[in-house]
Amino acid sequence: MIVLRSRREIEKLRAANRIVAEVLEYLRSLIRPGISTAELDRAAEKMIVSRGARPAFKGYAGFPATLCTSINNEIVHGIPSSKRVLREGDIISVDVGTCLEGYFGDAAITVPVGRISPEAERLIEVTRISLERAIARAESGARLFTVSHEVQAYAEERGFSVVRDFVGHGIGTELHEPPQVPNYGQPGTGLKLKSGMVLAIEPMINQGGWEIEVLEDGWTAVTRDRKLSAHFEHTIAVTDQGPEILSCL
Repeated sequence: MIVLRSRREIEKLRAANRIVAEVLEYLRSLIRPGISTAELDRAAEKMIVSRGARPAFKGYAGFPATLCTSINNEIVHGIPSSKRVLREGDIISVDVGTCLEGYFGDAAITVPVGRISPEAERLIEVTRISLERAIARAESGARLFTVSHEVQAYAEERGFSVVRDFVGHGIGTELHEPPQVPNYGQPGTGLKLKSGMVLAIEPMINQGGWEIEVLEDGWTAVTRDRKLSAHFEHTIAVTDQGPEILSCL
């Protein structure tokens, strides 16, 4: 069942998501060659707890960390480790979730580590813009797969592929709620968006093919062809005045 949130609930979701935005901005400032993903994880957890919230991912279905840190050909769900030290030229996707007073926040960014290749820069830029374009389509009365198609069309027209195995989702008093929000689809189809829906829209775009593999840790998803992947995510509210990004400063 899809829950339509009241303005009071949306403000609670905004508070949880603002913490997410603050954490991501702080992590962006820390990301550099030589830092480990475990250090990023510790910094994020400390900041979340200091805001009176709790990490939403830690312990979720057994996930062991506060952040998902996915490097280069890792798409999502990378596990932070003291052994994973960032190097010049890497790209890292950082996904963070919070829970504040029973309401959840969720967002992700992909960040360059030092100087990166023009191809990696272009992948990051296309993924970021595909999210912006999808959000702009998330209006009350629009069809869900019109939002999904916006990601697919923008990425594929530029020579990239869209991950099919992972999707965005509704979010509220649970981290993952209906509906699923794929990043591909037929425009003009799917459920009709209504004011009060809160969605986590999250393009995952690959440099090569869309196929994935999950590593032996049971979590880390990588591109099958081992080419680069990027990931951006915002939590948004559908309103009669247009989409509102909740996971921003």
